[in-house]
Amino acid sequence: MKKLYSVLNYDNLKIFQDDSWFCFSLDSIILANLCSVKLSTKKIADFGTGNGIVPLILAKRTTAHIDGIEIQKDVSQLAFENVEYNKLNTQISIINSDIKIFSNNRDNYDKYDLVVCNPPYFKADCLFFNEDLHKTIARHEFKITLSEIIESAWRVLKEGGIFSMVNRVDRFIEILSLFNKFRFEVKYIRFIYDRIDLSPCMFFIEVVKLGKPGLKIDKPFILKNIDGSFTEEYERLQNEVKK
Repeated sequence: MKKLYSVLNYDNLKIFQDDSWFCFSLDSIILANLCSVKLSTKKIADFGTGNGIVPLILAKRTTAHIDGIEIQKDVSQLAFENVEYNKLNTQISIINSDIKIFSNNRDNYDKYDLVVCNPPYFKADCLFFNEDLHKTIARHEFKITLSEIIESAWRVLKEGGIFSMVNRVDRFIEILSLFNKFRFEVKYIRFIYDRIDLSPCMFFIEVVKLGKPGLKIDKPFILKNIDGSFTEEYERLQNEVKK
């Protein structure tokens, strides 16, 4: 059932979600807040935009135009409704397309300053699949592989363009290898911990197309204190003043 929700503590930002589909998660919030948006950033693409949560948050950080690419027609329609509801249709465009087809369109070559992606985390040969097709496509490499996502980002990014992504730690080495294969230079890594006394659950990474060497590994992003309360940094992420 489709319902309207507030997005954290963002003023005047609402989002429709269908609880029977795949709803946005903390991963998307972190991606939208940590990715590098510069004054020179004019064109952004969000691969696998889902219900449009990442573009909606990015629109609070930048005036750049944002294209949200989503393969599932009904999900892309929901994203379109969210853009319309928040009166952001002049800044955000929702495109119902397979990422591979979108990136193979020559009109999209070398077009974007920034590509962001919260990709499916699990390989298609994973033993567990969700009964709902929407969730399977969102969580598993059922329609696109990680390698294809990175190759697609390479095509649409300008030289010096940034690709930002979140993923599970157990795919860290594989991802580094893929970025090296497609001539992306890893520039920034930040590991994300549910609690400081646990192993990291995710990581955020940024790479630059044909970039120069120079890596920064930032301090951990910790969501909760040992007692289960949210850390000050996570609280700031939810409560910082938006434009």
